Amino acid sequence: MTKRDLPIILVLALLAGYIWLRDLSWVSQAADSLPILLTMPVFIWLGSPWKLQSDTAQIPTTGLVFTVISIVTGIVTGWTLLLAIGWTILLWNWLSAKLDPSGQQRVKKLLILPIMAFPWLILDGDAVGWWFRLSGSWAAGQFFTLTGFHVLQEGTSLLVQGLPVDVSAACSGINALQSMLIAGSALAYILVGHHQVYWLNLPLLIVISWLANTLRIITIALAALAVSPEFAAGLFHEWGGWSLLVLMFILCWAVLSMEKNLIRQQNVAQ
Repeated sequence: MTKRDLPIILVLALLAGYIWLRDLSWVSQAADSLPILLTMPVFIWLGSPWKLQSDTAQIPTTGLVFTVISIVTGIVTGWTLLLAIGWTILLWNWLSAKLDPSGQQRVKKLLILPIMAFPWLILDGDAVGWWFRLSGSWAAGQFFTLTGFHVLQEGTSLLVQGLPVDVSAACSGINALQSMLIAGSALAYILVGHHQVYWLNLPLLIVISWLANTLRIITIALAALAVSPEFAAGLFHEWGGWSLLVLMFILCWAVLSMEKNLIRQQNVAQ
């Protein structure tokens, strides 16, 4: 790293501060958003060893154009995700000019983490949260119907054996989803990052997140039926958010470990 790198590092730092501070509504959900700050330390750890060349190549103009387009569009539309993508493009253009080829291949697989390093899902994710709620309540309704309960569903509200179950915004799982995706992406890289199947696991993480959240909805509804609605809506509901993270991590670990074993068996067979 040389003095020529200081301007780009300063720009990255200032831009990151702007993205985090332009909309402070995430502060009210600090318990869910602050863990996102761990993303860049995880990125640096998984990307090591960082063998940066002292003679910096020129940053591609095309990359800078895409950075400007993404950031300007993000500012105009107010979408934090576009700002995060623009920041990541700028970071990658700088790193790709500094890293040796082997380092580039390794770090390229980790670029999902810098995109996840900003609270865009909490700020932009109303539509995603609504889909999680609607589909989760539908799946929960199907589960209770198949197990013999009388169920009526209207939107995100369920009536199970006469007991109302409202899948509210707090049950969407959207606040914890980004933390789950970060943890899942890091785990995928650690276990199968050396194989091309790694890329298939990134969309799979969303499916696992949805499954974990749906199981949480079902569990809370069962608690309301078995004990009381007050119990399900109280401390049990609060701990449900943390149990969701644990459950997704366990599901990810199981799926990725199975993939790792299959890859190992294929390598032995060859």
